[in-house]
Amino acid sequence: MNPLRYEFPADLPSALGASAGAGCMPIAGGTNLIDLMKERVTQPGTLVDLNQLALAQVEDGPDGGVLLGALMRNADTAYHPRVRTEYPLLSQAILAGASPQIRNMASNGGNLLQRTRCHYFYDVDLACNKRNPGSGCAAIGGVTRQHAILGASRHCIATHPSDMCVALAALEARVHVSGADGERVIAFADFHRLPGDQPEQDTTLAPGELITHIALPPAPQFAARSVYLKFRDRASYAFALVSVAAMLDLADDGTVREARIALGGVAHKPWRVPAAEQVLAGQAASPALFSAAADLILAEAVGQGGNDFKIPMAHRAVVRALMQAGGLT
Repeated sequence: MNPLRYEFPADLPSALGASAGAGCMPIAGGTNLIDLMKERVTQPGTLVDLNQLALAQVEDGPDGGVLLGALMRNADTAYHPRVRTEYPLLSQAILAGASPQIRNMASNGGNLLQRTRCHYFYDVDLACNKRNPGSGCAAIGGVTRQHAILGASRHCIATHPSDMCVALAALEARVHVSGADGERVIAFADFHRLPGDQPEQDTTLAPGELITHIALPPAPQFAARSVYLKFRDRASYAFALVSVAAMLDLADDGTVREARIALGGVAHKPWRVPAAEQVLAGQAASPALFSAAADLILAEAVGQGGNDFKIPMAHRAVVRALMQAGGLT
């Protein structure tokens, strides 16, 4: 058994100080971190329990949107009246993930920070640049059914596992963080990293920074026409092979005024291609138009052999999600 300290800071400054120490890791719900500790992927010397902090509420945002506390449980977020009414896409995505028991424990901030479920990452006897930089990537040339078709590198082909984050990418959320140098706001598109030459770095958080809130901008034009589709190997408690968060703003004549599309299960981060969304604007909604957008989103997709099927699956998923969002099915 590894010796372990457990700290309970009472406020944010204390939590920031405690989390900055060598070998210290923050914990909220622990639904991912405990798994990583059990598998010896992560072995912190100190756990800093954040649950005493007042960060578990939904608040009004200064722009008319909402601020979701980082310590709110996923289930509380999904069922909150404002989220269900104003951001149904987010509610759908959260409820598509994990099991009810895990959603009752998992925190919003922890969802953003969860690590890949790549089998090679979890097996400490195998090479993994994400776990042990410079050791190689055993997944390349291995069993790749769950792996990336977009944004991968020669160092890592893992995918990000979150459903919630796919919806947050489409909603253009912002992540509020605090650290020793003060507070800052990170656009959601910039929060998660592609693997590149440093796959061990999942996010753009600086050392010692903690997530405090997730800000959702007002999006009333999308509330009635948003869909989250998830394709997986079994109906519950499985990570996405491909998922799609789609939102449409349609004029009365069926013309697309604005669109948002984000994919999950296909890359190291939620995947958006703004150019594909712009192709839809000003055009009459149709299967052919949606197919053209899917072509653009997947233009750089490359399979690894065992996951080649993801490319046509993702194309069909994008078209189907947009058809459902537009009420064309």
